[in-house]
Amino acid sequence: MLNELNIRNFATIDRLQVAFRAGLNVLTGETGAGKSIIIDAVGLLLGDRARPELIRADADEATVEAIIGLDGAPEVVQRLVDEGFEATVELLIRRIVSRSGKNRIYLNGALATLAQLQAIGAELVVIYGQHEQQQLQKPSAHLDMLDRFAGVDSELAACAAVFTDLQRLRERMQALDLAERDRQQRLDLLQFQSQELALAALRPGEDEELALERQRLQHAGRLAEVCAGGYTELYADEEAICGRLAILSAGQEALSSVDPVFAELAEAVRQAQFGLEEVATRLRRYGDDVVFDPQRQSEIEERLALIAVLKRKYAPSLDGILQQQVQIDEELVLLADVEVARTALSRELAQAEAAFSAAAAALTARRQQAAIEIARTVGEELAGLAMERARFEVRLEPVPEPTTKGAERCMFYLSANPGEPPKPLNRIASGGELSRIMLAIRRAIPQPEGTATLIFDEVDAGIGGVAATRVGEKLHGVARGLQVLCVTHLPQVAAFADWHYRVAKQQDDSATRTCLVLLDGEERVREMARMLGGAQVTERTLAHARELVSKTATAMTSQAGVE
Repeated sequence: MLNELNIRNFATIDRLQVAFRAGLNVLTGETGAGKSIIIDAVGLLLGDRARPELIRADADEATVEAIIGLDGAPEVVQRLVDEGFEATVELLIRRIVSRSGKNRIYLNGALATLAQLQAIGAELVVIYGQHEQQQLQKPSAHLDMLDRFAGVDSELAACAAVFTDLQRLRERMQALDLAERDRQQRLDLLQFQSQELALAALRPGEDEELALERQRLQHAGRLAEVCAGGYTELYADEEAICGRLAILSAGQEALSSVDPVFAELAEAVRQAQFGLEEVATRLRRYGDDVVFDPQRQSEIEERLALIAVLKRKYAPSLDGILQQQVQIDEELVLLADVEVARTALSRELAQAEAAFSAAAAALTARRQQAAIEIARTVGEELAGLAMERARFEVRLEPVPEPTTKGAERCMFYLSANPGEPPKPLNRIASGGELSRIMLAIRRAIPQPEGTATLIFDEVDAGIGGVAATRVGEKLHGVARGLQVLCVTHLPQVAAFADWHYRVAKQQDDSATRTCLVLLDGEERVREMARMLGGAQVTERTLAHARELVSKTATAMTSQAGVE
């Protein structure tokens, strides 16, 4: 549940802190007061795109924070733990938008990515607004809604898996057909390439080894000189450093009877001596191995030149060439007996097609059953939203080419009046009808497990009267099991609020600010009167507002008692 929202320097909001509660939280206010700005701020916390124009004009960055309770959301808690975030009973989300472009996201105080925010936010809060209505007008989204209602995640995954395998086999068959047409020409090329790479006998990492050996040969004289000089200075010379260290340690050892500290110092000098003796031994051995061999250097140059030619022809790296060699040899085997390969591949392809047909049929059967159920459920919801005569249908039609989502598409149909044949929803539904259909569908389709907050942004657009009252009833019904935030301009909807907030805009000579006030008692009545009568609040509109609030409260109490 969205417990608290803090906004700073966001659009027209200077500083806003509000605590939301369980039940139906309604936000009202005059047009342009900033109701949708608050919804935009929540959207930013759920992963919407951050834009510099969202920052208040007199600030360099905007900050939006939310505290969300995680009761009933164990999957979210586990996801936080799995991704390295602190998991507590609440989740603190903070998002900072900067004009410099250095935007930051924090989950429980730790930096997070946009993808992590979107994945976690989607499981906790869902926003329904004009975008959702636009989705209703897109047939491509109807299938996803039906699948959500049907709960066919496992069937979808199975169908996608076998379809992917089927496509892979079809691509192999196409490649085989192409190879067969140009088989001999391709065979000649592959045999030449295979022979060339086999003769080269490349080894992984060989180019790096040869480059290092070439460098040693090129500097053999200098290496030998440095090794010999180092060995002499450290060990072989009469005044060598190791000998002088031996004398020094012996002198300090002789003083250990005077002061024990000299025994420690003598041991430290001896350890330094032993270490330098080891260095001297390694220098001597390295120097003994250094030999300037012009013939070997020539062989290395030729080998590196060959590898460079092969890199230009096959791949930019030695590992890539070796990989290409494996692929060439595999294709040679395939082409060597194309009919055997075709027979085996055809058998695999037939099995994959049968598997996909079975998976798609199982998915279709679930969808057909769900289409009947969702049509009935949405129809019942629409009847409760003053659309008693509307008929809602879900139709499935075969697609010319199946996809990972199966073998059919889905289209929502609506008949708003008796006697009218159902027509595609995207062609006939008005804005008000879409608002109610969206609410009906969202009540029918189960929310993601763990979701505790639903936000409706002007879901009542384009309706009024009885329909508005029914929408208010439905929203209040939804809010009995969840937290609901609703932006509305209709008093019939606002009357059902458990908590009523007024969004107001304050202006002075220097700036415009948006504030949010929790209304109660007479303040709420005056806001309802404003919504009923416009800017002029009269005794008549006040009386009407009191009556509306009183009747709605009585209706809600009666409904709660019945349930």
